[in-house]
Amino acid sequence: MTTQQRKLVNLPSTYHYMQFPREVIIGKGTLKRIPELLKRLNITGAALIIAGKTSYEIAGERVKELLSQSGMSIDTFLVQKVTSREVLMVEKQIKSWRPSVVIAVGGGTKIDAAKLSSFYQNIPFISVPTTLSHDGIASPLASVKGSSKPYSVMAQAPLAIIADIEIIAQSPWPLIISGCGDVISKYTAVKDWWLAHSEKKEYYGEYAASLALMSTKLVTEKASLIKPNNHEGLRLLLEALISCGVAMSIAGSSRPCSGSEHLFSHALDIIDCPHAMHGEQCGVGSILAAYLHKANWKRIKDTLKKIGAPTTAKELGVKSNDIIKALEMAPKIRPERYTILHKLNLNFEEYKKAAEITGIL
Repeated sequence: MTTQQRKLVNLPSTYHYMQFPREVIIGKGTLKRIPELLKRLNITGAALIIAGKTSYEIAGERVKELLSQSGMSIDTFLVQKVTSREVLMVEKQIKSWRPSVVIAVGGGTKIDAAKLSSFYQNIPFISVPTTLSHDGIASPLASVKGSSKPYSVMAQAPLAIIADIEIIAQSPWPLIISGCGDVISKYTAVKDWWLAHSEKKEYYGEYAASLALMSTKLVTEKASLIKPNNHEGLRLLLEALISCGVAMSIAGSSRPCSGSEHLFSHALDIIDCPHAMHGEQCGVGSILAAYLHKANWKRIKDTLKKIGAPTTAKELGVKSNDIIKALEMAPKIRPERYTILHKLNLNFEEYKKAAEITGIL
């Protein structure tokens, strides 16, 4: 039996397992609170910091200094891209160092690497986001390129989250735009979930769905606040991303936050065309999915435009034919995840027409 299998909770199929962060600290200058956070969580001994080169310089080095001063032994491991190979290297470092906790400092990809490797080694991890590119900062799911599954897999939720708005405000703006696209796309993810419930009798959690939709609603209504150096808007987005992560924990899957628009984004990645960030691709995918659902796709497009997110193939840097290819490929990526793409099963010309009507082509 593998480590992952040993960690799965043995419950009947009619049940699912929920895991949530124990503490979440958000605000200005919160990074300095990390020693007291670990003390409250009764974590002592050694810690392993996982970061990228930039995120280490921005925040990881400060985390190391603060925890060293509190008496902990600290090791660091810098990752470049989150691939299966990188995750295995992090696991090797965990086995060698034997830390009490892994601390992920960075954006969603660095957090995913820490999340998955710590899960496989059966130790907790703490999420310290330095940007808001997608909802991985709080969710129990991780996405790793180069794995057999080009989508998120279940790992573990962070034991705690500590987010410093002053640090996040320094991150490149396109990363924030990506996070907005990821939140806005929950509108169609929930529609796909309800469709699967209605037609395939799949479990549908109304509370988890409502939490994801509330995040979408608030970011849509307050989109004008989300602009550079506006801490109020950044905090709103941060809380929305955390809420989306909690929604997935409640649902026991990514269902409330990932539907046809995410499959479209994964398909673009597989095609390996010059593509944008995950959340940006999901935003465009959500326009298409809303149109196919006969929902208000224009509002999604208007909101994305308001925050400066891509709404066309050209703005994504994607060829027109690749948009259509991705729509055709998307339902094949996860045949078991029923969405509007599976229901309609359109052909190339029909998808092209949808993309033209919505102005994506």
